[in-house]
Amino acid sequence: MSSGQQARAQAAAITPGQSPPPEREKPAADRLLALFDGHRLSPGQRRIAQYLIDHLTEAAFLSITELAERVGVSQPSVTRFAASLGFSGYPALREVLQPMALSAVAGGTPDTREQIRHNELQAAVDAEIENLENVRRLLADTNLILGIGRDLAHSVPLTVLGLRISVSLAEYFAYAARRIHPDVRLVTRGGSVAYDALLQSRAAGGAWVLAFAMPRHANETLAALRAARSAGLGVVLITDPTVGPLVEEADVVLTAGTGSRLVFDSYAAPGMLSAALLQAMADADPERTQARLEQYEQAADQHGFFL
Repeated sequence: MSSGQQARAQAAAITPGQSPPPEREKPAADRLLALFDGHRLSPGQRRIAQYLIDHLTEAAFLSITELAERVGVSQPSVTRFAASLGFSGYPALREVLQPMALSAVAGGTPDTREQIRHNELQAAVDAEIENLENVRRLLADTNLILGIGRDLAHSVPLTVLGLRISVSLAEYFAYAARRIHPDVRLVTRGGSVAYDALLQSRAAGGAWVLAFAMPRHANETLAALRAARSAGLGVVLITDPTVGPLVEEADVVLTAGTGSRLVFDSYAAPGMLSAALLQAMADADPERTQARLEQYEQAADQHGFFL
């Protein structure tokens, strides 16, 4: 049974004079956030969710046309949003939203927009803390991380790949890795540009590619990973826990959850995992690491890079 069907079944099971189940006793804000929790929503769908959070008591009674106009999306977008939550359509979703809105008003202490948003932001931080806890458990296997760091450190050149939303993570890793590695090549464009860069890296003696693939996973990332393998490069993939075709193209997969409670994802856990992998690379060749860091500090002082 989908989450939408479960919510409707719970609502239908309540008869006059019967005490509601514990889930119904929770504040409307908590029940609304729970409705969205655990679902992978696109940024556009999160805009719809945010509007419902901010205007629950009014939005729960809008038609699909009215809601689409208020949010600034198309009617099919609203339908897809409802389907992504497990409902047959927007009317079924509205059936669940309306009791929440009525309870918020009738309870005597309705959740204000500020209270709901406050709860939502804290819930987003809580979800990221859980993602970091999962990374902490992953890093308990120090041999795994140190081994990957050693392979990446010894790959000269080392290619770092990140396309679309994953560009920022790839740029961070490549920027730091260049301080301790002699030849780091950053690839942030897909298609033939990525293919050429991967071929050149392999021809120059490179053995590994470190790829970042955060949701929403791009077709061009999958094509780039396949190109890397066809060129003879090993692939270390940092991605979210979603199982998909990208995983099948990687030799090593490290997973870190992304924060998906807000309109756009946050990347505390992938960032922490990246920093740990950089540490493992530094430890793999401490003499080279120390020498390169000292050279960089001398150059920074000489040219006044920093305040």
